[in-house]
Amino acid sequence: MFGMGFSEILIIAVIAILFLGPDKLPSTMVEIAKFFRSVKNTVGSVKQSIEEEMHVADIKQEALAYKEELLNASQTIEKVSDIDALLDDDLPKTQSQPEQTLNQEVTFKKKKKKKVETDV
Repeated sequence: MFGMGFSEILIIAVIAILFLGPDKLPSTMVEIAKFFRSVKNTVGSVKQSIEEEMHVADIKQEALAYKEELLNASQTIEKVSDIDALLDDDLPKTQSQPEQTLNQEVTFKKKKKKKVETDV
């Protein structure tokens, strides 16, 4: 409790008995227990009021709804890409169609523009 060991608690209890005496010690312990209980209740009520003000539960529900939508969208995209891959495999390849590679590297770098040569 509070990072104290048994021997430290025992020393504090002995000092408390010496200073307070056996008559006042029980009532003092009851008062200390009431104080800790009131502090615990106060912290709980402050936490609850902060959560109510921030509408944490509503925010959590909205976040879960968005997560569900994103998961559904990603699954749909995966299905569509799988269907496209199957359709590409089934189509006959001609010389006019360039062969598409499925494993293309995606980068966000600018591509260099190709120079267009014109016959004048």
